[in-house]
Amino acid sequence: MKTILFLLALTVGTANAFPTKPVKIIVAFPPGGGTDIVARADAYGHTLFMATMGNMTANQHLDPKMAVDPLRAFAPITKVVDVHFVFMANPALPADNVKELIEAAKKRPGEIHYSSSGPGGAPHLAMELFKRQAGINVTHVPYKGSGPGMTDLLGGRVLMTMDSLLQGLPQIKAGKLKALAVLGPKRSSLLPDVPTMAEAGVSGYALTNWFGLLAPAATPKDVLSKLNADVLQVFKLSEIKTRISEMGADVVGNSAEEFGAAMRAESAQWADIIKSANIKAE
Repeated sequence: MKTILFLLALTVGTANAFPTKPVKIIVAFPPGGGTDIVARADAYGHTLFMATMGNMTANQHLDPKMAVDPLRAFAPITKVVDVHFVFMANPALPADNVKELIEAAKKRPGEIHYSSSGPGGAPHLAMELFKRQAGINVTHVPYKGSGPGMTDLLGGRVLMTMDSLLQGLPQIKAGKLKALAVLGPKRSSLLPDVPTMAEAGVSGYALTNWFGLLAPAATPKDVLSKLNADVLQVFKLSEIKTRISEMGADVVGNSAEEFGAAMRAESAQWADIIKSANIKAE
């Protein structure tokens, strides 16, 4: 992501009419949350925000006291990348595919434990979506980040997780973990023999985490259009696509309208799942 951010900043910083000063890209919410970004950022496209699925479409449903509705506070520019997630397990899990896992979980409800990077994070939400669609009960063990959870997954203290391909690929290649499925709508070129969740029998399941570029909601439309055009030019560079693919993600680069519509639909989905699973921010 650092490579992308550098090139984006370089590209939008060399146009003629815009910008008139250096463009800053903020990655993730600062300590005060979305309110701080809205309060600090100018509305002329010089301060942008690199958002993720969690902080744009899930967080407001986890915390009803959240001061800002991200979908109203920010204007979409484009989705930058889709990040592949993989359903991976310790070799000790008594299942070698999704169908066998579902059968095992139904025989032993609540006895199989899975890790996540923390309550309400993408790995947690991904598994809750799976639990709902598969009709099973597995037990959540939240960690303070994916790293500690991965350590315990490798050690067998938990038996499975759903997390980024970048995180799990080295362990899968080394045979320390087994891949049950990829979560996106298509197979990953990095794991071509691993089925999608839909192919594995969970019809309609598809999830990818993502990074997307946003600006304050009051940013003029012509500036938003210019930013979108400049970013899409960067995405035509073959070295960018190759570098991102090797990291377990896909370059996207869609229109602001497409990105905005996708976020609204995703937000409605997470609102339903978070409410039904009674997930709370901690």
